[in-house]
Amino acid sequence: MITRIHVNQHHIRANAKGADLPVLTVKTSKGNTKCNRVTIHGPSTVVYSPDKPLACGAKVWVETHAEVETC
Repeated sequence: MITRIHVNQHHIRANAKGADLPVLTVKTSKGNTKCNRVTIHGPSTVVYSPDKPLACGAKVWVETHAEVETC
């Protein structure tokens, strides 16, 4: 199963104005997990795809088949 991790820029901007939102989204086929810290237990790849972003609009993300731990 592939896991994709990306940074939510909208949450970063909101946090700069006083909000306290999680800025990372971990996406798998089982659903999404929002958090502020991710540990990847194995190899991973950073992808930049401006012409073919993810459905959520992300143009940069991390992909891995390794186990991912969220905090």
